Amino acid sequence: MAVDVVPEWMAGLEEEDVVFIKKFILASGSLKEVAAQYGVTYPTVRLRLDRLIQKIQIGEDTAADPYIATIKRMVVSERLDFDTAKVLIAEYKKTKGAAPL
Repeated sequence: MAVDVVPEWMAGLEEEDVVFIKKFILASGSLKEVAAQYGVTYPTVRLRLDRLIQKIQIGEDTAADPYIATIKRMVVSERLDFDTAKVLIAEYKKTKGAAPL
């Protein structure tokens, strides 16, 4: 059976993330094996998996507030630092009448 609809959490992932997920599954979840395939250390693969988990969690938040989800994605991909993200989100919430972080 083919997948007709891509899940929301998966739609926001980059192609390299999907490739990583496929390798991870084919390696039966062995980070050691995935590290060998990429030619990197176990901690490097663990960090990549942690960031991927964060991306998926953020993807689930997108429906609630796309702006905040975009800011969080930028932090995970290291295009924006955490402290700046906190300020942006707090200011955004002030304009929306919500409580800051």
